[in-house]
Amino acid sequence: MSASVPAQPDAIDSTFGTVSAFPEPVEGPKIAARNVSVYYGEKRAIEDVSIDIPKSYVTAFIGPSGCGKSTFLRSINRMNDTIPGARVEGQILLDGEDIYRSGMDIVELRARVGMVFQKPNPFPKSIYENIAYGPRIHGMTNSRSELDGIVESSLQRAGLWDEVKDRLSDSGTALSGGQQQRLCIARAIAIDPEVILMDEPCSALDPIATARIEELIDELRGRYAIVIVTHSMQQAARVSQRTAFFHLGRIVEYGTTSDIFTNPREERTKDYITGRYG
Repeated sequence: MSASVPAQPDAIDSTFGTVSAFPEPVEGPKIAARNVSVYYGEKRAIEDVSIDIPKSYVTAFIGPSGCGKSTFLRSINRMNDTIPGARVEGQILLDGEDIYRSGMDIVELRARVGMVFQKPNPFPKSIYENIAYGPRIHGMTNSRSELDGIVESSLQRAGLWDEVKDRLSDSGTALSGGQQQRLCIARAIAIDPEVILMDEPCSALDPIATARIEELIDELRGRYAIVIVTHSMQQAARVSQRTAFFHLGRIVEYGTTSDIFTNPREERTKDYITGRYG
């Protein structure tokens, strides 16, 4: 794929506002899924999903409730392993390595592929210890000063440092909802992941906190491959450059966000985007 493909102009839509358009990535995919199906016992939640997720963009998964988007997201760092009776068929490759291969180090995988959940879930520890916990258990530092540096830089990247720098010993659970979610993002990036998965990270937040998280996602884009599940099509249009529309456990359509929202190829995508169902 040629590196000289020019960026397309922003597409304007009266419902979704400005939808960013970007050129196709020139590097190989960070994550490549091939014919992935996920089962909970006998129930198949995901069927034959194949998708390439680029390194430098934000990719959004949209679709109605129960369509399988969160199930697929959790399969990317094997969170479904924690559910009794869950099994995955097919391949999910991280930099070409099958994460479901025998002998895969799950702890290492989850260090490379961090996750931010729908409800903020800070540890019942201080703000400092919320961030320091991961680097400490992964042996990333040799001194307290190095650990202090990781804590500060992680909180700065998450846009939280100026708000908490004078109360790092306070409990993380004492922060507001939006601050707690940014703390969880700081905790995820403290161990220097390559991918950040976000499962409806703003659904429990007010509009002001949601706007701050969206700004943060945009600031983090390029440092990490980011995948976000969202029920808000407006949010997907604002923060992502690639969008996959899930329906009944399958990907119906996947492409640039501008195309999905302004010129979808599939009738089912158009029906969902225009609110005919969902």
